Order: sequence, then structure tokens, then C-alpha cells
Amino acid sequence: KNIYKLEPGHILSINIEDINHLVSLQDNIKPYWSLIDSIKNNNEKNSTFDDKEYLNELEFHLQEAVDIQSIADVPLGAFLSGGIDSSIITALMQKNSSMPVKTFTVGFSESSFDESSYAKEVARHLGTDHSELFVSNSEARDIIPLLPHIYDEPFADSSQIPTYMVCKAASTQVKVALSGDAGDELFGGYNRYFWAPRLWNKVSWMPFKMRSFLGRALESIPASGLRMFESNFNNLLPAKRHAKNLSNKVEKLSKGLKNSNSIDDLYLSLISEWNDTSEIVLDGDENDGNIAIKHIDIFHDNLFNNKSLDMMFKDSLTYLPDDILCKVDRAAMSNSLETRIPFLDHRVIEYAWRMPFKMKIRNNKGKWALRQILYKYVPSDLIDRPKSGFAIPIGEWLRGPLKKWAEELLDPLTMDKQQILDVSSIQKTWRLHLSGKRDYTSQLWGVLMFQAWLEHQKLTYNSDLSS
Repeated sequence: KNIYKLEPGHILSINIEDINHLVSLQDNIKPYWSLIDSIKNNNEKNSTFDDKEYLNELEFHLQEAVDIQSIADVPLGAFLSGGIDSSIITALMQKNSSMPVKTFTVGFSESSFDESSYAKEVARHLGTDHSELFVSNSEARDIIPLLPHIYDEPFADSSQIPTYMVCKAASTQVKVALSGDAGDELFGGYNRYFWAPRLWNKVSWMPFKMRSFLGRALESIPASGLRMFESNFNNLLPAKRHAKNLSNKVEKLSKGLKNSNSIDDLYLSLISEWNDTSEIVLDGDENDGNIAIKHIDIFHDNLFNNKSLDMMFKDSLTYLPDDILCKVDRAAMSNSLETRIPFLDHRVIEYAWRMPFKMKIRNNKGKWALRQILYKYVPSDLIDRPKSGFAIPIGEWLRGPLKKWAEELLDPLTMDKQQILDVSSIQKTWRLHLSGKRDYTSQLWGVLMFQAWLEHQKLTYNSDLSS
């Protein structure tokens, strides 16, 4: 109770005379920059640039942001995953550096989840001073008990684990690291931006009951069967064209078809792990839907006729600050590492929203403009491959070495006493995941991180009392 976050783009001023009797701070909070105002003031229709002019000006703003954020009186480096966003930031850093830029990536002993080789190829081409940290599954799992302390809130993006580890590796050589975060939200990088509108155009004619039936049919396909199909399919293709996380994608597709009456419903389904809050939260209101979206009133305004832009806008106000930036900042600061994000320079953001949609998504591929700029520095065959994210095999671990840890946190008697989450729904989901018939990694990880945080708070409270 009575704990709040200061929203992005806001500043809180406190009078020193009021420091000991703060009742309400709402009047002391003022916005200093607004994404909404920036979008309204930067209408793409006002420009007559051709592709080349847009690309030149975008590169100018990106280079300016990178140069400004590369000023430091301590050792500086960059995260390099080998993807488009981190590669373009690294390329622009190296362009104006007289010394090889220090770059960092993390690799895993599980080869199916290891993409460090891509980063190594890009680093070699750019001539950076590259460091790879290879970690075993057991080393990655050892981080999990620390997560409630590191994040200090229930935080459930499992890529927090490799993010923490790459920050730890970087902190041994540098004190500041530049990151490629926010490129997806600004330039249409997530699959849902082009996949969801295409899907809705194909199924919107169906009656809801027909779509729901199709969704349930897809849901009935066992995850083990999808994993086997994915493995066999990938054996026929080169590594850069491999399918990734097929069972997770089919699960999201089935959920979206079952629950969507509009493309807005489909978007909410794609960014939610559970169907609605009432599914697992005791006394939850089924009309609440996705609170993260609905608490922002501006979402009820129609700023865009383009649904892809609408999704990018919503992600920029929710997923970007509350997941991506939170994940990186907590992981870095717990290792005494400062991170800087050139894509979030206000001039880059404002220019990105002034660019036409075709500069972001073209031919059903995202980040078109970024790709064109990056190709000047890195050959396309080092960059172009399916987007996979920062994945680790959490789902497999939950059936194996993490099973005992998970079952202790999901203990029905303990959860009954807490009276927060619905025990029967969670236990049913847990059993289905253990059976291998379904892959409920994301849903369960959210619950487990909440339970782990709750346990951490209890232990901290009891420790404070005893001292």
C-alpha cells in the first residue's frame, strides 16, 4: 500500500520544508516530456522526403545520440547480441572511436539457445574488442534465488537471467554500457506488429464461435508434438532460417483466436500470458482485462488509423518501460553498471515517429530503415535471421532441476493461506506443464516470480523485526 512509481517523462519536486510531513505528492509531479505530445506534433504527412533523405537524417540523429552517450570519464562498452539494434549502436560507436569498442555477449552451453556466434561474427567484422561469457545451465539457475532481491518487485520476464549475466560480465571491464533497447518499439521490430493485422484480416470474417473453435483445435495439439515437428523441420533448413519457439507461438495463436472479438482484443491476448486477471487472481474482476493497458486513458483515443502503429505506441508506454527498461536497469545496477540507450534520445524518438510507416515495416519485415543503415557497416547475411529473443530453457528446467523449487513456491497449503491467487487454476496449469502436453512456461514463471517475491518480502520483514 501507498507505494508508487514515478511515471516515465515526469519529475517529482519536494520542498525541503515538507520533507517530514508528506501527505500527497500528486501536485508536485509534472511531465517534462510526453510521447503523446511528440507524436501529435510530428505528423509524418507533413514531410515529402524520399527514402534516402529519411535514412540520412535518421542516421544523423542516431549517430548524434551515440556520440553524446559515449562521453564518459570511466571505461565504456556496449552490449552486442548480433541482432539489428545492438549491432547498429555498436557500429556507430566504432565508427567514431579511435580504439576498438569493448563489446559483450553471453553464450549458453545449451546450443539450441546459444546465439553468441552471431555476435562474434558481427564483432569480428566491426573490429571490436569482444568478450564472450559462456555459462552453464547450473550457473544460470543459481541466479534465480537472487531475482526477488535484484528486482525488488514481482518481475517475470525470464530473459532477466541472461541479462543479469551479461551485465555481470560487462561490469568486470567497463562502468558504462550502451544498449540497443527500444529499437523494436520505435521501428516495428516485434512480430505482432505485422503478424496480428495480417491474421485479423484473414479471420475477422469468421463468426466468433468459429474462431473460438479453431483456437481450441490448435490448443489440442500437444507441445511435445510441436517440438518434434520444429526439430524435424529445422533439420531441413540452414541455422539462420530455423523456426523458434513454435509451441509458444501456437499457444498464443490459439489463445488469440479463442478470445478476440476485435484486433484490439487480439493485441491484448498477444501481450498477456493469462487470459484475464480473474483467471488466477482471487476476487479478480473479469471486466478488468489488462490493467496495464486500461489505466492509460489516452488509449481510448484514436491516434492512429494504422493498427501496427497503434500497437507500437501502446508498447512504448507499457511494455518498454515496465518490462524492457526495468529488466536492463535492475540487472545492470545490481552489478554497479550504468546503461545508456541511444534509441531513447528524445530527438531519435521524435524523428522516428515523424517517419512514414513504410520506413519501419515493409514487405512484412520490421525495422526496414535500421536494416538499410546497418547494411552500410555489416553485411546482410550476418544480420538477417528469425527474431528469437534472449531465451533460456526455463520450461525444461521446471520439469527437471527447478521442479522442487517450483513445487515449494506453488504449495497449495501455503497459497491457500495467502488468499491471493487461485490455487486450483495454477495447480491444473502446473500439472499440464509437467506432463509435457502443454508449454505453460510464461504463465508459470509469472506466478513463480510473484510467489518468490512474496516469500522474499516475508523473510525480509521477519529479519527486520528480529533485528
